[in-house]
Formats: sequence, structure tokens, C-alpha cells
Amino acid sequence: MGQLQERYKNYREPQKFMEAGVYPFFREISGKQGTEVVMEGHNVLMFGSNAYTGLTGDQRIIDAAKAALDKYGTGCAGSRFLNGTLDLHVQLEKELAEFIGKDDALGFSTGFSVNAGVIAMVVGRNDYVICDDRDHASIVDGRRLSFAKQLHYKHNDMEDLENILKTLPQEAVKLIVVDGVFSMEGDLCKLPQIIELKHKYNCSVMVDEAHGLGVFGRQGRGVCDHFGLTDEVDLIMGTFSKSLASIGGFIAGDADTINFLRHTCRTYIFSASNTPAATAAAMEALHILKAEPERIEHLWSVTNYALRRFREEGFEIGDTESPIIPLYVHDVDKTFLVTKLASDAGVFINPVIPPACAPQDTLVRFALMATHTEEQVERGVQILTKIFKEQNIVK
Repeated sequence: MGQLQERYKNYREPQKFMEAGVYPFFREISGKQGTEVVMEGHNVLMFGSNAYTGLTGDQRIIDAAKAALDKYGTGCAGSRFLNGTLDLHVQLEKELAEFIGKDDALGFSTGFSVNAGVIAMVVGRNDYVICDDRDHASIVDGRRLSFAKQLHYKHNDMEDLENILKTLPQEAVKLIVVDGVFSMEGDLCKLPQIIELKHKYNCSVMVDEAHGLGVFGRQGRGVCDHFGLTDEVDLIMGTFSKSLASIGGFIAGDADTINFLRHTCRTYIFSASNTPAATAAAMEALHILKAEPERIEHLWSVTNYALRRFREEGFEIGDTESPIIPLYVHDVDKTFLVTKLASDAGVFINPVIPPACAPQDTLVRFALMATHTEEQVERGVQILTKIFKEQNIVK
């Protein structure tokens, strides 16, 4: 047995939950993602998706992806830097920059690689990168890959952030990186206060709009637009894998910074370019998002309905202000158990355990799509209320 095999032979934490019959990961779905999915031959209500706009099964997007396959083939066989740039990629970047409200945008093959690559490149030695305690793992990894001095502040605690900024040199490059919407708890960053601190302490700000795009702001432009602060935010990141019904991501900003990243960002120039089908799908989703404001209106209608009903039933849902609704359990074993019981009863939800949260803050994540109906939400609430009461989580 080799060294690696010897090291990991005793890693059996997942097997413990498998043996207990409550292992909640890698559940197989047969068919398209929608408000109901097929699992093990029966329909299950889907409340575990990030497809906030509900566009993943839209025939217009499927047709756009098929047309791109016919015209461009299945892949580009190279990086954007060399042979992998299509006119389709360039067109999407132009449309994204215009939509977000920045000079230019750069498209990546995944959202994770945006944060991992951009943060690592824009700050270096003698610079500082400051993050919220609950920023996404891709932000954490981007911070780790950089040569900058790494600092973090307590979640949404502006006093703690200011105390950190006070200690840093005024002339140094200081980048504050924050999620616009926090992906597990559903609350928003305190962007107005962050921008005030940006000016007070001569900082730059990067906002991850992965869960804000398609949900907040005019036509779904995101949290920066929601607060009217797009011009004040230096870099805006977004993904295609949620509201834009595809896979990939982008960074938008001023022309000079994007020009620098286009020629230096390692996760961009050393990764294969996004597939034609994925690029066309994201672009068609963007067109639909702009053309159908009623889609976001309905998303907020079912979101507000769900928030009210969960509060009425006595659930602890924290400070969420979004279609992401955390249902706190505060126990890892019970979190897995209620996930399994919900699935057995026809409701798909996601467990959130360490390292995605603190051990005492485990929860299940209930997320809405624009295609959900109030009747589906009510069924989900009733099923989960019964389970949570039976497990003495809700009184």
C-alpha cells in the first residue's frame, strides 16, 4: 500500500452516514432540473436548486445550445488565449458588460475559476485582501492563491471590518471581497456601509453576484444594482450556472483591469474555453431575463410567500432576504436525518454542514425558483413542518 492509500484508508466519515441510511449527497436525478424532478422513479419537489429564474429546462435555451452545437461543434479544443475564442464568447462578454454596467467583461469556464484566478492576480505582495467570514469557498481559495496579506472580518460586522482597515497603510492596495448574497444563509452583504469604508480607507471592492444575478436589481442585474452602487464597485463577478441556466462565469470591471486579467489570469489563459453550447445557453438566458421581468416578479412572490409561511410555522430562518431560506437544525445528525425524511416524503432540500457552516449552525437549505407555484411551496412547507416537529426542532 502506498503512502496516499495508507493515509486515507481510514477515511470513513461518509460511510458512517451511508450505513445509517441518511447519506444525502450525490442523489441521482433522471431528467431535467425543474420544480419537480424524477429520482428513483418518482417525482420529488425540487427546493435544492440554484436555478432561481427557472430557465434550465426552457426550450428556447435548449434550442440555442443545439444551434451552437451544429455551428461550432462540441468544444474549442484550446484556451481563449490561443485557439479557443469564438465570436460567440466575445458577443456574450459585450452583452454582460452592458447588462452589468461596466466597461468590459471576461468569460471563464466556471464560476469557481473566476474567483480563484482573479483574486490571485489583482492583489500581490504588499497588498491586502479582506474577506467576510462566510464568503464562498472559491473566494477563500482565490485569497489563498494570492501573495497578498490575508485578513477576514466577522460576518457582516462593519465595526470589525473598520477595525481591520484602520490598521492598514493608506497607500497600500486593499481589496475587500464579499458575496452579494450569502449562498447558505440567504442574507445580503452590507454593501452601502462597505462602500463608505472603501472611500474612508482608500480601498477597492469586489462583489460576487453568483446568487444575486437574476434575483436582485433591475431586470436581475444583481445586488450592486439593487443598492444603486454598481459604479462604486470595482469588480463584479457572476456565474452562468444559476440564473443563466448554463455553466461558466465572468468578471466585469473597468477596461484597464479587464485588459490586465485577459493577458495574465492563470485560470483564464490556461483553461479550455467554455463550450459553444454553454455559451449560447447563457446568452439566450440573458436575453430572456431582460425580456421577461414578470419572471423575477413571480420569483419574489413565491419567495415572500415561503418566508411568511416558514415564520408562521415557527422555523428559525435567520436574516435571509432572498429566495435562499435556511431552516436551522443545529445538529449534524439531525440535519442528515431531516434531509432523508424530506426526500422520502417527496421534497428535495440540501443539508449544510461544516465546513460550509459552523458546527452549531447546521441547516437545510430551501431555495425557490421563478417557476415554483404557491401550491408547491405550501406542500413543501407542510411536509417540512411535520418532519421538524416530529424531530423536536420546531415546537
